[in-house]
Amino acid sequence: GFCTNLLLSQTPGRILAQTNNETAIFCELKEEHAGVYWYRWIQEMQNFQFLVYSSPLGKAIYGANISQDKFSVQRASSRTSYSLHISRLHASDNGTYYCSVSQSSQLLLGSGTWLGVVDVLPLPPKTTQAPPPKKPARCVTKGKAISKKGACSPLVWVPLAAGVLLLLLSLVPTAHRLHR
Repeated sequence: GFCTNLLLSQTPGRILAQTNNETAIFCELKEEHAGVYWYRWIQEMQNFQFLVYSSPLGKAIYGANISQDKFSVQRASSRTSYSLHISRLHASDNGTYYCSVSQSSQLLLGSGTWLGVVDVLPLPPKTTQAPPPKKPARCVTKGKAISKKGACSPLVWVPLAAGVLLLLLSLVPTAHRLHR
């Protein structure tokens, strides 16, 4: 039987690729096993297709009518990471791919990777630009005409005027000392 299990971590979850390109699906095992099986679920046929088995020593056994030039498995030095490489993609490669290990006469499946192959990849959505930031309002100084646009509110100029007044008052004792 088949069942999904947390012993396998499969990435990515979805791939949209262009015809004649290549892609890779990654499978990370939580512990070392006696090799990894790769299957493809073909929705139209409601059937799993056996693609390839890869032993820990790197020996590959392919399913019936599966091209060794099209599918290859690579194992990382960690002995728990495998990747399925698919070259010369075609619409017939569409499906959901699963890495799998055998445990207690069951095949434990990864989470699956949906692969869709198209002739032309869609363009990414256009990003909308934010409107340019508004210029901050300027305080109008004496002698300039006050316009409705750009005048500061009393919440700004009252504390500013109070601060300037305090600064001037703090200079009075210093000026008085210098005068003597």
